[in-house]
Amino acid sequence: MAAHISVIVLLVINIGLVWLLMAAPVGRRTVRLHATFRAGADRVWGAVSPLGASADWHHSVLTSRVLPGAENHVQQTYTHLDRHGQPTVRTFAITEKTAHAYEAHVIDDSAVDASFWKDFRERRGIEEDGDMVHLTIEQSDRYRGFAFLIFRFFALRREVRALQQWLETGTSKPVRAGFEHPPVQCALALLSTLLLWPFFGLTSDGLMLSALLTLVIVLHELGHMAAYRAFGHKTVRMIFVPLLGGIAIGGRPYNSLFEVATCALMGAGMSAFVIPVAIALHEAGGEGVLALVPRQSILVFLLILGAFNLLNLLPMNRFDGGQVLRQIFRSRTSLMTGSFLLTLVILGVGWRIGLSSQVLLAGLAIFALLSLVGQGGVKPRHRLDEMTGGQRIVSGLGLYSAVALHGYAIVYATDRLFS
Repeated sequence: MAAHISVIVLLVINIGLVWLLMAAPVGRRTVRLHATFRAGADRVWGAVSPLGASADWHHSVLTSRVLPGAENHVQQTYTHLDRHGQPTVRTFAITEKTAHAYEAHVIDDSAVDASFWKDFRERRGIEEDGDMVHLTIEQSDRYRGFAFLIFRFFALRREVRALQQWLETGTSKPVRAGFEHPPVQCALALLSTLLLWPFFGLTSDGLMLSALLTLVIVLHELGHMAAYRAFGHKTVRMIFVPLLGGIAIGGRPYNSLFEVATCALMGAGMSAFVIPVAIALHEAGGEGVLALVPRQSILVFLLILGAFNLLNLLPMNRFDGGQVLRQIFRSRTSLMTGSFLLTLVILGVGWRIGLSSQVLLAGLAIFALLSLVGQGGVKPRHRLDEMTGGQRIVSGLGLYSAVALHGYAIVYATDRLFS
């Protein structure tokens, strides 16, 4: 009973954190940052103003130019790539301008729809204080969830650090956030393991369960990263969030519905390739060098691997399964049919391993509620390329094959662990 309560508490904590990050009605908020530089005011202003002589100082800005015939419109080209792998182009309108201050908003973006920027406003200004210059940056926007608000704050901090570097050396190099470094991510994965440990019991078995869950999360995110690479993303990375798991991030927006489906599916897809290997290891346990691998641990690993990925394949909004289904089935009727069949298979696995109907219905209700968290997303500037018939078949077979394999992993493990 205590173990069940711990798992429920962990689930409630995760749902609460996801709601805070993705769906909490934060409303209109302003990110404000102050910085002081020992430099000339004209030089600082020439860099921070879009109309300045050095507006392209930042390493991510390729060009910055005033549009002909529109003195208060500035077009900037960035190293960040759009869906076609081309530099992103963004146009700003300067609505208020004084000697050393301005306010601007975005009127056009080659990567995302204009609706993304409708509430965004940016204000920058400097003040001289002897040989010091005080810079104030404010970015206001309407937010749903704290995740993007936090991202904006750290992005501004990185920009200010890069500006300090440029003022001192005349060059701007990419400044990686501290938490993005691989050693820090490994430390966060270790921290997550330790934070999960109490929920499974502060015993050696509890630590094993926590460590195996962390390993499963890493394998899942590596699958997403491999898919990004296969579709030509030049940069991919994984951000590990203690308790919540990991997030795989690609290097550009999606270009096609097939890319969306494949990148979402490959989290569970890569793990599916591990299942036959793990089963073979279990069957061969006790022979030769394989005797060093505890057969019980392999079964626990299979159970965690199957359960984690099967839950991710539920046809809910923001879940991998829901993302894949929305790309394959474009009509409401076909989407509902595909979602029903997928849910039926997953519920069938739960019934096969002996879960009561009350538990299955309660779990379904929780995940249906969770699917409402963070609906929507960033709308691309142009419609993504549609799937071909062959791509729909491949994606559909891949989805239901992944569900079947992970369902089998759960059944195989429970039959031997609890028989």
